[in-house]
Amino acid sequence: MTIGRFGLRRGDYDFPPFRPPSEANSLLLRVTRGCPWNRCTFCSMYKGMKFEIRDLEEILGDIQLARDLYGDRIRTVFIGDSNSLVAKTEMLVKILNVLFSSFPHIERVTSYARAKTIAKKPLEDLIKIYQAGLARLHVGLETGDRELLKEIEKGATPEEMIEAGRKAKEAGFEYSLYVLLGIGGEEKWEQHAQGTAEVLNQVDPHFIRVRTFIPQPNSPLYEAMEEGRFQPGSPETILKETKLLLEKLQVTSQFLSDHISNLLPLHGKLPEDKEKMIQMIDEALRGLKENDLLREEMEMRRHLTNL
Repeated sequence: MTIGRFGLRRGDYDFPPFRPPSEANSLLLRVTRGCPWNRCTFCSMYKGMKFEIRDLEEILGDIQLARDLYGDRIRTVFIGDSNSLVAKTEMLVKILNVLFSSFPHIERVTSYARAKTIAKKPLEDLIKIYQAGLARLHVGLETGDRELLKEIEKGATPEEMIEAGRKAKEAGFEYSLYVLLGIGGEEKWEQHAQGTAEVLNQVDPHFIRVRTFIPQPNSPLYEAMEEGRFQPGSPETILKETKLLLEKLQVTSQFLSDHISNLLPLHGKLPEDKEKMIQMIDEALRGLKENDLLREEMEMRRHLTNL
């Protein structure tokens, strides 16, 4: 029930421009605009947009507008833009209180967040925000490899990624970590898989969501690819990397491949479904050697834009 589906004009409501696929049916509520970091070399989101925290009265006005349009039909809410936890705790608690009083049947409220912000925010503040109703955080890990984290200018170390995950879980949040398959390119896929598994094993997030990295225009890594300084991983490399990642994981997470960029629909509970998913990868690797149509389909995914 994404707001706007029933004819609400954009001029009347400030829409977050991005959301996770899992929030397709959620009310979208914009608390911040843009990204306070906005330096990741792989990212083309929020470019040319000045970061700001919206005025509280504007946000409350959007909640009232949504309430007038949807009544009691809202069940899930996603808070944007990229890192709502940079807002003051008191402000977020106020917004959440108004949300739940306006929509009494809400079952879940989620938000993007940045690991470094979580690591810096006091645990007691995170607990207050969780108790006010923010239930799940979507966080970009991308990779757990120290060298690659520095290269892509993620702005966080493996240790900070681990601290943030453990802290968020201690506060009560469901924790959803995103991994960018292929961010190490053709050359560094093994260290990417191994380093990422090491961080994930220490966090044990509730959800591991994988995305296959496809360089997007208006990002530094796209320019690096165009200039021959970055070689995207082949379908075989992406599949081998995914297999190695799964083999190294020792977690109790849901593993989800819920994005159009991915080569295979890998979904399962770890560790129970690990072997089933690895078997799917092995079958696909064999298929690439024998099936030209499969290779063509997987190669075409490397050229998707506007993801």
